[in-house]
Amino acid sequence: MANSFCRVPVPFRSSPAGQRIAVLADSDTRWKWGALTARRLAPGDHRITGYLLRGRATPTARQLGEAGVGADAPPAEVTCAEFLAEIAGGRERYDVVVLALVGGAVQAVLHGARALWPEPAARPVFVTGYVGVVYEKLADGLLLRHGADLVLANSRHDADRFRAVYEGAGAGPDAVTETALPFLDGTPYAPAGNRTHRVVFAVQPSVPEGRADRAYLLGRAAGHARLHPDREVLVKLRSRPGEHTTHLEEHPYQRLAERLPGGLPPNCRLVYGHMGEVLDTADLLVTVSSTAALESLHRGVPTAVLTDLGIREALGNQHFLGSGCLTSWDELDAGLLPQGDPAWTAAHGVPAPRRPAAPEPGVPAPAGPAPDPAGRAARVPDPAAAGPVGRADTAMEPAAGAPAGQADTAPGPSAGTPAGRADTAPGPGPADPYATARQRLGGLLAADRLPPVDPYYTLRTAPGYLPGILARQHLAPDGTPLPGAVRQDGSAARRWLRGHLREAARGAYRHGVQRVAPVIRRLGEL
Repeated sequence: MANSFCRVPVPFRSSPAGQRIAVLADSDTRWKWGALTARRLAPGDHRITGYLLRGRATPTARQLGEAGVGADAPPAEVTCAEFLAEIAGGRERYDVVVLALVGGAVQAVLHGARALWPEPAARPVFVTGYVGVVYEKLADGLLLRHGADLVLANSRHDADRFRAVYEGAGAGPDAVTETALPFLDGTPYAPAGNRTHRVVFAVQPSVPEGRADRAYLLGRAAGHARLHPDREVLVKLRSRPGEHTTHLEEHPYQRLAERLPGGLPPNCRLVYGHMGEVLDTADLLVTVSSTAALESLHRGVPTAVLTDLGIREALGNQHFLGSGCLTSWDELDAGLLPQGDPAWTAAHGVPAPRRPAAPEPGVPAPAGPAPDPAGRAARVPDPAAAGPVGRADTAMEPAAGAPAGQADTAPGPSAGTPAGRADTAPGPGPADPYATARQRLGGLLAADRLPPVDPYYTLRTAPGYLPGILARQHLAPDGTPLPGAVRQDGSAARRWLRGHLREAARGAYRHGVQRVAPVIRRLGEL
């Protein structure tokens, strides 16, 4: 079957050692998930080539650096049709393709792959999954991912749900493979000892969504800092103003901090940086429903999932029912240190934390009762609440002369760690959550030819839905590129001009979302 795919010029590697893996991502968090997943699937000799799907959430160089994981070369920005042209060489080009994308984009690539290889062929193995907590649009997102050779589930709980959705729709569930989040790693928690007790409030771009709710949470974080002047409260931000993530952020905390009555106290700061490095010195992680909660639970850091705004599907905190982490700012102000429930964490893909280092003399390690059946936090006293302690010479001290309310930046990878290589894959063994996925991947790669990808959505099963999904990525209903979807290379000047025009358009879009849209919405409420 003929198709209209053509390649964009990228150096060709005909026979590199190890597995050749392409990672296509559409945001900073999905790039982190995709690149780390590739390393977990091929922990030995591999070559990772990164691609960023062009769109509103395409990450900046700063965001990619903050993700803390790189490829063998800087990722190239491509459209869906250009990426399909890149992988059209089949196994001669790439062995594995990791799709770290929203569901609609995954579906588009899979239909493009079906157009490339309509018959059994030596095509790449397609892998996809989710970057974190799956709390909304479960059926929609899963069915848009159906057709990949491996659909990774981050826990036993998720794997059971995924299979139930596929079986209920009459779609084959065999691709579902239980793994774990690839970035669960890092230093196990040790109580503060002689350093400052550090509270990290991990905020989210769109949870909660409204300005009043976001201002309330920031005000409570600042109030906690005022109530406990011996503590340091870090408001961990996802992006700088003008940058976008997977979810739109109409009300950035940076701007809310500028309008906060009384401003932020001296011991409360906005910070950027790699979440893993921020957690290295955290004594309490506070969030509404961020995946950072799973990272902190894995390390054994006391973790609070806020109930101040209710336990609601729109917030995603219903995912943590039974976790032992549900609590409020009032309870945190009173000294609560929530502890995760071991049975819940095990079922939700969070390996048991390694034994923490011994606390400093005179500082008791947190230990207490199990959570109550409702999943609320166990009442564990906070040893740091007894009084002020000496300030730590640790990461994320404010830069000299930094304006109030301006975010600081967490340090880069520790000395001696190669850039982008801080995330060593776990070794094989019974505790390795990727062992099954690697075994299944090996079986697929051992086959001379693989059958065509077979998504659940086709023009027969979803004739009113699928064409629109494909059209958003400039593909025809049969998965081939629409006319003009793959640009022929122009001069260097034309490529430079297109790049700058794209950046200007993104800047205008982000300005409209964060500045103009809220004003129009307020005017509409008059």
